[in-house]
Amino acid sequence: MLEVKFYDNVDDRLLKFAVIISKSNGQWVFCKHKDRNTYEVPGGHREKDEQILDTAKRELKEETGAIDFTIKPICVYSVKGKTRVNENTNDETFGMLYFADIHSFEEIHSEIEKIILMDDLVKDWTYPLIQPKLIEEAKRRGVI
Repeated sequence: MLEVKFYDNVDDRLLKFAVIISKSNGQWVFCKHKDRNTYEVPGGHREKDEQILDTAKRELKEETGAIDFTIKPICVYSVKGKTRVNENTNDETFGMLYFADIHSFEEIHSEIEKIILMDDLVKDWTYPLIQPKLIEEAKRRGVI
């Protein structure tokens, strides 16, 4: 069983991921990875010595092709339980959740096959036990 929790802040060294809930012209932005048939919110791993905001900006550009955007932090999230990243059910990983409003895109040169813009949330999530909860929290906090 996965558990998703939210925090206002944690020690920066704990933040391993950045996830960026994104919209463009009022539509949700979702990514489709080349190796999957599902959709996800842009995001990814923090590189060594990288500021977490820089992780978010880099991942947003790499995964969506965003070139002109505004981005703001929402909160810290954690995922506890066995995942592709967590080896044990008691492991907990932390990430920073952001919101981006994307004004323009360029061609994508990454592992992402395509992006889609949707009026509604996707039904076929890559991470159905995690990412819908991140969006719910952003809504609860009045960010989106």
